[in-house]
Amino acid sequence: MKYIIGIGGVTNGGKTTLTNRLIKALPNCCVVHQDDFYKPQDQIEVGEDGFKQWDALGSLDMDAMVSTVHAWIEEPRKFARSHGVNVRPNAKDPVPEEIHILVIEGFLLYNYKPLTDLFNKRYYLTVPYDECKRRRSTRHYPIPDPPGLFDGHVWPMYLKYRKEMETHGVDAVYLDGLKSRDELYNQVFEEIQNMLLNCS
Repeated sequence: MKYIIGIGGVTNGGKTTLTNRLIKALPNCCVVHQDDFYKPQDQIEVGEDGFKQWDALGSLDMDAMVSTVHAWIEEPRKFARSHGVNVRPNAKDPVPEEIHILVIEGFLLYNYKPLTDLFNKRYYLTVPYDECKRRRSTRHYPIPDPPGLFDGHVWPMYLKYRKEMETHGVDAVYLDGLKSRDELYNQVFEEIQNMLLNCS
């Protein structure tokens, strides 16, 4: 059985931290990080806001991302081995049926229909503006944020894409990114475990 879990939401909301804990705890679990699909810097357009559009869907090679997910769907064992994941059968079943899980992590997972439609479960982390801005200011990126980027581009793009996602009725479980890491992990892990039990 194959399951695809999305961990999406606002920048600096705790997506990567949660994802890293899940992939260590779930059986035969692989991960795809949306950040790995940014287009080269010279292909990122400058928008009307005067900033390179890093937080816009057009900055990502979504077709390549979807192709990567399809590669996992077609051959999860091969995908796992090529990504250093040891595949093991589910020992709790009398006749073990392999469970394979793909966690996809990123900030714009639910705004591209060919990807959105692939998820079995979608999570969406949120944090308020002030906390998001504070967290963002403490992060170090390969390309540092220019002055005014958060207010002039990052936050407006987050609001735009969240509204778009909600307008399209994307079914997602909203998570409060102000909760402790343990609370978030326990909630999501328990829900995934219940989903696996109910579907097996």
